[in-house]
Amino acid sequence: MLVIHHLGLSQSDRIVWLCEELKIPYELKRYQRDPLTRLAPVEYRTLTPFGTSPVISDGELMLGESAAILEYLAHTYGEGRLFVPPGGQDYAAFLYWFHFANGSFMPAAMIDSMAKRVGLAGDVMVGLRARFNRAYDQVEARLGQVPFLSGDEFTAADIMTLFPLTTMRVFSPHDISPYPNILAYLERLAARPAFQRAMQMADPGFTVPLS
Repeated sequence: MLVIHHLGLSQSDRIVWLCEELKIPYELKRYQRDPLTRLAPVEYRTLTPFGTSPVISDGELMLGESAAILEYLAHTYGEGRLFVPPGGQDYAAFLYWFHFANGSFMPAAMIDSMAKRVGLAGDVMVGLRARFNRAYDQVEARLGQVPFLSGDEFTAADIMTLFPLTTMRVFSPHDISPYPNILAYLERLAARPAFQRAMQMADPGFTVPLS
């Protein structure tokens, strides 16, 4: 039985969402963050060597990393749906945006957050903020051309990218009012029935922040 080891308000939201989109049966095992540190509890951090969310177990397999889990589940249980195959239309765009979320966007957001916490200022802070803003600018520009990041169709690239645009802002606030294309995109994603089911399961009460 597939088990999603779910840490509240974390990247494991992506896994629940994918399973709801593809109608993959799963068991949800919930873990709560430490109320003081906001970190995962010890029992969660011991699930994998790196100790971060998300994590799934599938029989004897224990697997971490959002992108790896989404790809594993889609191809093992979902007939490859929501993944653009090699040679398919928009394949390169899909690959780029699928990996952009955790390869560039999330690191920029986390560096920006830590820089503000430790009080970095001057040229260093300006440079870090510029990188973070470029990520938003790039997503905004792309969504001015197509309704979804890969093109005309919703894919796993959109599932990957929602987290830095929404939940990450719980930990690192960022005003998105200057980005009308992103705002419209978030409304489209939030309206998906599978997304609504996933949030009801994973993080009841959480709503997509549109400001």
